[in-house]
Amino acid sequence: MLKRNNIFDYVNEKYDVKPDYPWKKFPNFAALRHKDNKKWFGLIMDITEDKLGIKNDRKIDVLNVKARKEFIGSLRKNENIYPAYHMDKDNWVSIVLDYTKDLDNIRDLIAESYELTS
Repeated sequence: MLKRNNIFDYVNEKYDVKPDYPWKKFPNFAALRHKDNKKWFGLIMDITEDKLGIKNDRKIDVLNVKARKEFIGSLRKNENIYPAYHMDKDNWVSIVLDYTKDLDNIRDLIAESYELTS
């Protein structure tokens, strides 16, 4: 199971990016932004599973990343990837960190999101 700190450590090491917390109302929602254009390439949120259509109200951490439109459908066939919560569902997906075994499973998705939002 991945933790948000695993993602924070990775993006800090790879992209020299630290999370920022833009909403006082949602203090655990962390945006991952480019340094130059300030665009998000990731958003980590703690939400309840029912927000993704999972029949449970347990709180989970999710990572939203941007993906190529042509891959969105096939990505969502993975057991821990869902239509994006709180983002454009045509361009973004939500990855349930609590269901993801290790960072290797999502490094390429983070890299693609970083590239697509450059």
